[in-house]
Amino acid sequence: MDEQAIIDGLKTICYCKGIPKKVFLRHIAAGASTVEDLKALTGAGSGACLGRRCTSRIEDLLKKS
Repeated sequence: MDEQAIIDGLKTICYCKGIPKKVFLRHIAAGASTVEDLKALTGAGSGACLGRRCTSRIEDLLKKS
């Protein structure tokens, strides 16, 4: 894995819970295929904003995979 991929994986997707991109990518690689799957597996969307900030970023990750 190159340095840029490592840095990209550390970018925060869910700010309320502090969940980085690499956690979502790991679950997508393991078969998670919906926003609901990823929220259940990671706890994203259960913080103070209730997913208003991270849901669109999770959708983008799923589209790119």
